[in-house]
Amino acid sequence: MPRGLPPLNALRAFEAAGRHASFSKAAAELHVTPAAVGHQIRQLEDFLGVALFTRLNRAVRLTESGEALLPAAREAFERLRGGVETVRRLQAARALVVSVVPSFGGKWLLHRLEGFRARHPDIEVRIHASARVVDLAGEDIDLAIRYGLGDYPGLRVDCLLDDEIVPVCSPRLLRGRHALRTPADLRHHLLLQAEWNPRYPTWPDWAMWLKAAGLEGLEVSYSASYSGDVDTLLIGAAVNGEGVALTSRVLVAEDLAAGRLVCPFATAVPLDFCYYVVSLPDAAEMPRIKAFREWLLSEAAR
Repeated sequence: MPRGLPPLNALRAFEAAGRHASFSKAAAELHVTPAAVGHQIRQLEDFLGVALFTRLNRAVRLTESGEALLPAAREAFERLRGGVETVRRLQAARALVVSVVPSFGGKWLLHRLEGFRARHPDIEVRIHASARVVDLAGEDIDLAIRYGLGDYPGLRVDCLLDDEIVPVCSPRLLRGRHALRTPADLRHHLLLQAEWNPRYPTWPDWAMWLKAAGLEGLEVSYSASYSGDVDTLLIGAAVNGEGVALTSRVLVAEDLAAGRLVCPFATAVPLDFCYYVVSLPDAAEMPRIKAFREWLLSEAAR
């Protein structure tokens, strides 16, 4: 008799046929033909060098060797099934890890999370805040919200939010000696903007916005540029009245609604960039990942 384990499919066919005392019933359970079950069992018998069944006219009966093997095979498959169920329960219970850039997390996502928790109290959510692009296949992260052009090969990609760039400022700048009444009044104010990744030369800056507003060539003062994931700092400077910030409408939506900021002029520059929800295709339909993605999309639709 050879050492080692026989083919798993052959053992599975034997266990089912021995439990049912029937090749036909085993075939129905395994969704194959009786002939396929018979072939698998012959393969196992050849491997072991013994007969496991006595073939009768319309029935099969376990031999002494078959009677000896069946309890061990049954126990092995029961333990495998139990192990698989344990893994599934652990996976279902594990916290959902969501990667998000700090600016989007702080300005859009975090204050909405209570709504998700109220709807899904059984799902623990952990936020992984980082401007670094994470590797979903190689890191312990279930889902990410990314800002870009949507070109994420090998991932499930859903567009969450379109975006545009708008000027915003404290309501205080609408009053006083140099009140912002027309775009030309910007020459009296410090214009705040963030530096952007040089891989994306189409990212709009103040020069692009002024051109869209018909003020190309306007002499203005600029602040020292903010670099990195600095939208939160940029928006905070605008709230404090330090100047007029050019930033994402998505990120200032709550500040505008609360009156901490105003959008003094209607001109906006639409972006090719969007916020996307991305996940691994094989994991995208897992209940907790699907629930969070669908909740995100419903929040964005509001």
